Amino acid sequence: MSSQTCLLLILAILTNLSASVTAQNYGCFGGNYTANGTYSTNLISLISSLAPNITDNAYYNATSGQAPDQVYASALCRTDFQLEECRSCLRGAIAPLLQSLCPNRRQGIFFRQACTLRYSDEPISGGAGAQSYSVRSRGVQNLSSPEQFNQQLRVLLRELRAQAAAGGPLMKIAAGNGTAPDFQTMFAMMQCVPDLSAAGCADCLIRSEQMICCDNRSRIVVYMPGCYLEYTIYPFYNISRIEQVRAMIAAPLSPPVQAPVTRSSPGNDDGNSTRTVIIILVPIVASLLIAACVGTYASKRLKKKTEHITLQRLDEEEYVSAEESLIFDFEELLTATNNFSDSHKIGQGGFGAVYKGKLRKGQQIAVKRLSRNSEQGELEFKNEVVLMVKLQHKNLVRLLGFSLRGPERLLVYEFVHNGSLDCSVFDPMKRLAINWDVRYTIIKGIAKGLVYLHEDSRLRVIHRDLKASNVLLDEDNNPKISDFGMARLFTQDETRANTRRIVGTYGYMAPEYARNGHFSMKSDVFSFGVLVLEIISGQSNNSFKNVENGENVEYMLSFAWRNWRAGTAKKMIDPALMSASASRNDMLRCIHIGLLCVQENAKVRPTMASVVVMLNSLSSTFPVPLQPGFFVPSSNDEIRATEFSRNEATISDLYPR
Repeated sequence: MSSQTCLLLILAILTNLSASVTAQNYGCFGGNYTANGTYSTNLISLISSLAPNITDNAYYNATSGQAPDQVYASALCRTDFQLEECRSCLRGAIAPLLQSLCPNRRQGIFFRQACTLRYSDEPISGGAGAQSYSVRSRGVQNLSSPEQFNQQLRVLLRELRAQAAAGGPLMKIAAGNGTAPDFQTMFAMMQCVPDLSAAGCADCLIRSEQMICCDNRSRIVVYMPGCYLEYTIYPFYNISRIEQVRAMIAAPLSPPVQAPVTRSSPGNDDGNSTRTVIIILVPIVASLLIAACVGTYASKRLKKKTEHITLQRLDEEEYVSAEESLIFDFEELLTATNNFSDSHKIGQGGFGAVYKGKLRKGQQIAVKRLSRNSEQGELEFKNEVVLMVKLQHKNLVRLLGFSLRGPERLLVYEFVHNGSLDCSVFDPMKRLAINWDVRYTIIKGIAKGLVYLHEDSRLRVIHRDLKASNVLLDEDNNPKISDFGMARLFTQDETRANTRRIVGTYGYMAPEYARNGHFSMKSDVFSFGVLVLEIISGQSNNSFKNVENGENVEYMLSFAWRNWRAGTAKKMIDPALMSASASRNDMLRCIHIGLLCVQENAKVRPTMASVVVMLNSLSSTFPVPLQPGFFVPSSNDEIRATEFSRNEATISDLYPR
């Protein structure tokens, strides 16, 4: 997928894409067929062939079998989606349509954002049959000047309808924008199945327009068997992709240029051949250049008109839920942070600074100002908005909204009063006030937040940059995981992935990720283990010192494991906690768990769900931790595979309560 397409897919419909559907997005008609019968066999075979056979013009129809078991099927995708996205949408629609939506029904249709899948026991070419069936979804935002908006919308739709109907036998689609009231821009797209006649396409689109008459919503989508219509006040289509497909379709249809017939004199054959080649190539090259320029210009124009960022659906089934309240006024944030003054700065990260602010209503906020002209900062912004809109948990920091103006990218969060964990637990004075009960609560809260990300949310998210500075503490010292700019979204059946771009913080990175770019949920487990050992020791792993004599010794994981094997794990405990003898068992349990999490072999690390169980267990038998990642032996240390420390006993046996 091209970077431009990725940008448009990321930048599609955050603020008003949450819709209330007035009808189901599928329809079932006709009688029933017998499971495993001839019609069923023909249907499965035919419908499975649609995705592989559909091409860039985004439409394919076919038939299979003989009456009375003959099956007709068609697939229509939005042309502005890439071909593989179209095919993926179709493949994903088959099982829901046949198994749960229209089981054993002889006719069915399923509308998704990227594609429409349809089958029938009657001919459906040109959108025939079930023409009266339609689906309409409406945005949640009301228009401020509906009469003026609808008047201008009718003008825009009339123009686009004419363009779409005149599109030809291979592609009938039109997209464009127009001026809306209150200094807004309206965007609209219309598409028909290509084998509809021009009159049939226009008729279908007119009936679609009638379904949106006099509605006061800022976004409406209408799906019909033969056509599709959508309008909104935010850009949602990839005009560059549409122009690209249009150019590909138009090129083969262009009549060949005939070279003029001339009489050649002896010795002039080479000159005439060269002239003929030039005559043929120049128009073709010129056409390609014009098409490329049109696509580039349209893309840039669309980008300039995009003042509000929008985000594409994370999947093809549901929309990102985001109300208009997510958009903050830039001037208000400027005032709230005293023009981003240094006196309001409360943090500085790799992608920008964080400022404390106060809104006019008195609400305290934290504003992350992404660095200008930073590609990584732009990617982080999109990523964080996508994820934080969907993720809600008491141990995750809450995103309140965002704001854009020109190159400015602002993320607005709830203000977390006690700042980041590193400022409390690594500070020689502040950590005296963070007793063991508080630290234990912090450890368990972080673990619960990771379990939510890995297993309990509707998304599977790998954070990839878990560290003390990315954990915030509220007024009750409850932890909240923050900074999802590096996070990666997995499908529910994915467990690991690779990347060529290593991001994160050294010292917290799992060895398989830092060395080879392999990351998984176990990468976050490793980072959590480092964080646990930091919380217990009160020191950063990057500046670890021997707590007994204050000397720089070795990497913290090496020190922890060496002392665990020697039975002297208590050397890892912060001296400020040593008086809490009643909690020593919990501290040693956490050291044990931390070492299990940082084992070099990712396969033997526990899952975060197992970690939560261990943290709340009083008598569980835990595995013996193996060598941690990045272990650095000292000169007088001999490591033998068969050597185990006295800590080989279970926690419940070694430290009875």
